[in-house]
Formats: sequence, structure tokens, C-alpha cells
Amino acid sequence: MPVQAKLAAAWTSFMFLYIYVDYLALYKPGFLDDLLAGTVHEFDTGPTFVAVALTLMAVPILMILLSVTLPARANRTVNLVVATLYVPVSIFNAAGESWTYSYFYGLSIGLEVLLLAFILRSAWAWPRRRPQQA
Repeated sequence: MPVQAKLAAAWTSFMFLYIYVDYLALYKPGFLDDLLAGTVHEFDTGPTFVAVALTLMAVPILMILLSVTLPARANRTVNLVVATLYVPVSIFNAAGESWTYSYFYGLSIGLEVLLLAFILRSAWAWPRRRPQQA
């Protein structure tokens, strides 16, 4: 299977997980009350918050397309950089959470980090072609 397809599949899996973790968090008691009051994890849900949230979602979404369309050298570099940056982003998602949901966040963050590790490994091990001699 081409590396590009593996990377696109991994970013797609990452996005499904990323979205469903946010969706399932809505089921935590009090979460919707806080959301309706205009806060998420102590952050006000104003224009800056939604712009940052959109950016955090848009980058991995665009990585699905970029993993399939970028030339190999740029593809490898972009995947290494973005996946490296998203490891701490994934871990930060547990900040301020209660221990009651530690299994939920531990599992979700663990799976996200495993997918990012797969992306890093796949991009790092990208086969390099040597110029053919005449």
C-alpha cells in the first residue's frame, strides 16, 4: 500500500476519534450547562475560542488531502511536523479533567497518540528513491 494512502487513512482515523471524543464529552454531567453558559474547560466560548477550535480541527482534516496530494519530500516533512505538534495538543485535552473520566481520556488520548506515532513512523520510514543512472 502506498505511504500516502496509509497516511491519509491514519489522519482519517485520527479525525474520527478526535470528533467522537468531543461528541462523547457532551454526555458528561454538567458539560452542556457549562457550554450553554459560555465556557468549555474554563475557556470562554467567544470568537477566539471557536477560531482556535476550528483551526485545531482543520489542520488534521487538511492533512488527509495533503497526504494524498503533496509530493513525497514535502509530504514527509509536513506529516512529521504536524504529527509532532499534535502529540502535545492531544495530551493537553485532558488538562483540567476530573479523575472520574480518567479512563475515557486515557483511552482516547492513548489512541490518538498511537495514531500520531503511526503517522510519524510511516513518514519517517518513507522509502527514498535514488536517481537512476543512465
